Amino acid sequence: MIDAVAIAHDVRAGLTTASAVVERCLADLESEDRRLGALTRIVHDRARLEARQIDDDVAAGRDPGPLAGVPYGVKDLFDVAGLPTTAGSTIYADAEPARADAEAIRRLREAGAVLVATLNMDEFAYGFATINARHGTTRNPHDLDRLAGGSSGGSAAVVAAGLLPFALGSDTNGSIRVPASLTGVYGLKPTHDDLPMRGVFPFAESFDDIGPFATSVADLRRVWEVLWGSAPADDPDREFRVAQLGGRFLQNADPDQLAAISEIAPDAPVLDLPDIARARSAAFLITAYEGGTLHRSALAKDAMAFDPATRDRLLAGALIPRALYDAAQDFRRSFKAMIVELVSEYDVLLALAAPCVAPLVSDPRIAIDGMLKPARSDLGIHTQPISFTGLPSLSVPLRRPGRLPLGLQLIGRRNGESTLFRFAAMLEDRGVIGVSPPPGVWGKDA
Repeated sequence: MIDAVAIAHDVRAGLTTASAVVERCLADLESEDRRLGALTRIVHDRARLEARQIDDDVAAGRDPGPLAGVPYGVKDLFDVAGLPTTAGSTIYADAEPARADAEAIRRLREAGAVLVATLNMDEFAYGFATINARHGTTRNPHDLDRLAGGSSGGSAAVVAAGLLPFALGSDTNGSIRVPASLTGVYGLKPTHDDLPMRGVFPFAESFDDIGPFATSVADLRRVWEVLWGSAPADDPDREFRVAQLGGRFLQNADPDQLAAISEIAPDAPVLDLPDIARARSAAFLITAYEGGTLHRSALAKDAMAFDPATRDRLLAGALIPRALYDAAQDFRRSFKAMIVELVSEYDVLLALAAPCVAPLVSDPRIAIDGMLKPARSDLGIHTQPISFTGLPSLSVPLRRPGRLPLGLQLIGRRNGESTLFRFAAMLEDRGVIGVSPPPGVWGKDA
């Protein structure tokens, strides 16, 4: 797999050039994505220009930054200067080009990272499948007959396939954590409102966050530190206080996920959080209302222009009475206060990420409570309640060579990302978690 930290080291040390790294990356993307379906656009000219600027800095003795020469992609809802921000929809395919980059892209550019592509998603980020009427379905590099998950499926798949060292996605109800679990990479949903959202097309602003995908804890942390601006302090000698989330969080699980939780923290207390089903229902309602309200005018103008898989859900959201939305927000505030108090004595909470391995493209359903349910709406059964609290959550891949990926969530206190990274690094060193390269062509450079 491609290592972002190693690329940056070699570029800064003059052992390779950013231009050489980017040219190899562009060639791989062009040749390999035909089967994967992760890309929406490759920005060749921009990538080459940014790479040359980094090489000029190195030649002149200037430090190009902690991500020098590292190529990356962004979910197709980030503003990229000179391109229309489509949010995965045909409706905005010919929109006025963005005048400036999203703030997250600006920060990455200042750190030396090189933008090379925009990446596939569910239209308007409404779904867990990355089945897109305009750009097609993103496939899982571990099995091309299976979904990559969503709505940031393009971002997860391109990293899992080894085509990019990291990518940015967005997470409203699990749209980073679910595809990270299904494709076997690391993905972070940060503390709500901590990372810059300026220039990111919204879905439901009450829950929307951005975050990175990567193939190691070190790479993920490096990108997060650049996006954050400065890393909060964390005591490296402090022992971890760990708990498991029980009840609904231990149902609809793969046995390997439960075994991993028991191995990681066999003596950890089990917390049975109350009202989880109600919290998920309220999250659905808030998401639907805010999404429907955002697109109400466009729906009234031409509803048939929307992706059929998105249109009906947005129409339903636009019809939700304001009083129901306000009641759901009131419940969220009280629920969040209760949960924050309940978990305040713990550093890490262990839970499932996606409830199963990636479903088939030909039959995108999963078993929930013994019944087959649409993957597009129910893959987030374990992630939505965490979004509801605004707490940070790191999806980590279980070490499963030769098998389809599965992930866990490491959930922290507000602004507790540094502790989550330290805990994940410990598990990575122990061999409990880690990225396993996909089989066949995708694993050829591992």
